[in-house]
Amino acid sequence: MTYLDYQATTPLAPEALDAMLPWLRDQHANPHSPHAPGRKAKAAVEVARGAVAALFDGGGQVAFTSGATEALNWAIQGTTGSIVTLATEHAAVLDTVAAMAARGRKVTVVPVQPDGLVDLAVARAAIAPGTGLVAAMLVNNEIGVIQPIAALADLAHAAGALFLCDAVQGYGRVAIPPECDLVAVSAHKVHGPKGIGALWVRDGIRLAPLVYGGGQETLGRSGTLSPALCAGFGTAARLMDERRDTDRIHVATLFQGAVDRLARWTINGALDSRYEGNLNVRRDGLDVARLMSDLRDIAFSAGSACASGSGRSSHVLRGIGLSEAQARSSIRIGFGRYTGAQELTEAIDRIMATAALQRIAA
Repeated sequence: MTYLDYQATTPLAPEALDAMLPWLRDQHANPHSPHAPGRKAKAAVEVARGAVAALFDGGGQVAFTSGATEALNWAIQGTTGSIVTLATEHAAVLDTVAAMAARGRKVTVVPVQPDGLVDLAVARAAIAPGTGLVAAMLVNNEIGVIQPIAALADLAHAAGALFLCDAVQGYGRVAIPPECDLVAVSAHKVHGPKGIGALWVRDGIRLAPLVYGGGQETLGRSGTLSPALCAGFGTAARLMDERRDTDRIHVATLFQGAVDRLARWTINGALDSRYEGNLNVRRDGLDVARLMSDLRDIAFSAGSACASGSGRSSHVLRGIGLSEAQARSSIRIGFGRYTGAQELTEAIDRIMATAALQRIAA
């Protein structure tokens, strides 16, 4: 199996697994207990917290969560005032703000341009004084474009609002602007385990609880933490920091080779403002479902894994102006640290050859 779906999830780093195993096999203490085994578990959690926090620009607090979806929900529901966000955000943001709108909270969804980037003039008009929260994704999970987060945060602050950054796809890969007030991240997108994420909150900001029942965690989040998941996340974060340049060069090399081979395909989203481990391309008339069926030993995607069973075309691709047919003829190829150059080349060649057979058959 050739795995090319890094935006859905990344392979678990062997080092992260090794860090988790002792806590899964031998250590069972509750990290919130005061006895010696509990304190040992707590110490492991705090080491992991420090590693996760090290990728932020100093200060602030990191609270572990069950994942980025919880972190985003907490940040949105734990704040007050009207909300401004972008049309191409993840469902964890768009569905949550829709729920807030149903409860009477004002929500403005700002469109993006055909390259996937927000027009700052349009955003400025939407972020009016009195806005409570502005939420935007650093790296889009479907088309890889990098939004002007620092500029959006400045607009938010000028209006008296907080700025929430969904940094799930960019954490450890793209610098998180220090202007952010709240940042959501996920372990399994950075070669860590599933089931854990984090919310970074700037010092001085207080959030209303999302879940009640003990307030064991930093910032009052309730629930018992898993030392194993924390250890895996911490190790994965440390590796992202240590391997940042090596991973970046590797991904850039893979990206250029892929783009060269897919020269006759159209790339969705901006080319000059993107994370290069995400390549979303289309070929008019392509039957993506048939392509995926014919290439079952290559794992690639037709869009976000979170919406894969909905039957809907990508809201991100429609948001950049693609027709329904164009959106449904697009595929996402995601690669990274553990992808080999020859492996990627061979997979792309097979994708192109199989797509070409469709045109011949048509």
